[in-house]
Amino acid sequence: MSMQLTVLALLTGLLAGALFRFLHVPIPAPPELPGVMGIVGIFLGYKLIDHFDVGVDVLEVLGI
Repeated sequence: MSMQLTVLALLTGLLAGALFRFLHVPIPAPPELPGVMGIVGIFLGYKLIDHFDVGVDVLEVLGI
């Protein structure tokens, strides 16, 4: 992953968050740190399973 892409994503998020606050509309993300940490946990769990290359193809199990 490119550091430049990460920084651009952060800056885009900061601008979007500032715009939402400026317009007094709720943000489409958890407004508190525990909610944000839950999202980070989801991401880390996904990457952990990806790293160990394990998983089940749900559609295949369902026969779809």
